[in-house]
Amino acid sequence: MSRNYCEQCKRPIDVCFCDSLITIKNKIPIHIIQHPSEQHHPFNTGRIAQLCLENCRITVAEKLNDHVRRVLNNSNTLLLYPELDWLPKAFNDNASGDGLHLDPATKHLIVIDATWRKSKKILHLNPFLQHLPRLSLRPAYESQYQIRHSSFKDSLSTIESIALALEQLEPETNYKALLKPFQRMIELQTQFSNPKNRERKKNIN
Repeated sequence: MSRNYCEQCKRPIDVCFCDSLITIKNKIPIHIIQHPSEQHHPFNTGRIAQLCLENCRITVAEKLNDHVRRVLNNSNTLLLYPELDWLPKAFNDNASGDGLHLDPATKHLIVIDATWRKSKKILHLNPFLQHLPRLSLRPAYESQYQIRHSSFKDSLSTIESIALALEQLEPETNYKALLKPFQRMIELQTQFSNPKNRERKKNIN
């Protein structure tokens, strides 16, 4: 039997989290470069940012087209990406861990929504990204993304990274609220994955 899906959050109706969605008017536009494999991933969190932030756009691609490159390739664009050992030294030298010291004229924040391996490929296919000013986060907490695992320690989900970055760039706005639908998605999925809950629902139906 096919499952019914929510048209907005793209999750099965049983675990739809749309009742927890909020709307925040962010000043700095977010441009998410999403790897094609993430577009239909059931636990993707980039779409949460798009649903909650008024100024958020997703481009699904490995290699950006000329128009998108022209829009993003300028000194007022900031790339959100951590410092990692396998990155070129010059790339890591562009990093700032303190949003308060970044250019106040920032017009875009680019976020790569992909696994680490695939994000590396996006950087390789779009070399201009490696030359942009960069924000590297230093999270003071562990990711709550228990339903999906990363190969790197201290990794955050896309929505957690965006919330933390905007907290630094726009401290006057409460961006912790962005995590509520993310937490709700995890809560519902955890409940649904519990064999006892699934059996109970089966008996009711």
